[in-house]
Amino acid sequence: MTSIDLRPADIAQRLVPGHWEGDHIKGAGNRSQVGTLVERKTRYVALVKLDDGTAQATSKGFGTILQRFDTDMRRSLTYDQGREMAQHAQLTRDTGIKVYFAHPHSPWERGQNENTNGLLRQYLPKGADLSIFSQQELDDIAWKLNTRPRKSLDWKCPAELFLPEDAFDFKTYWENNFNSVALGV
Repeated sequence: MTSIDLRPADIAQRLVPGHWEGDHIKGAGNRSQVGTLVERKTRYVALVKLDDGTAQATSKGFGTILQRFDTDMRRSLTYDQGREMAQHAQLTRDTGIKVYFAHPHSPWERGQNENTNGLLRQYLPKGADLSIFSQQELDDIAWKLNTRPRKSLDWKCPAELFLPEDAFDFKTYWENNFNSVALGV
């Protein structure tokens, strides 16, 4: 395992995109789980359907989702020291991503991911059976967060900053999804 202490300073400073934080959120009785990935600079979210919480399922699931992104958008992943990341070397071989591990009992070292997991509980409540969600449904949930303006991003959406320029027409999206009634307009 490579400690977070060895992670280059530019990752902590969020200078360039492509550095992720990862985790699992668990369902009822810890019998189901969803992998969560959050890109540190843009706050872009990717969710991973997992068949189980094993290291093999995590490596395969995270690898599949991370392969969706260009190489320069999968530079590093910071994770806790949970046993579900025991196959981190395989994940690195499959994706080229460098994996760093936070200190034990130090969730603030992956604070963006912890915050995002809290937001995700609006859609994936504690005590729910998370195995019922398909990858498409998880992608839809992630899209809701990725198109949500954030004060920390100067009121831009994570997708606006993460996706290649002109990959998505946000002006049209907001014109079609703007709820003027809510604002009394």
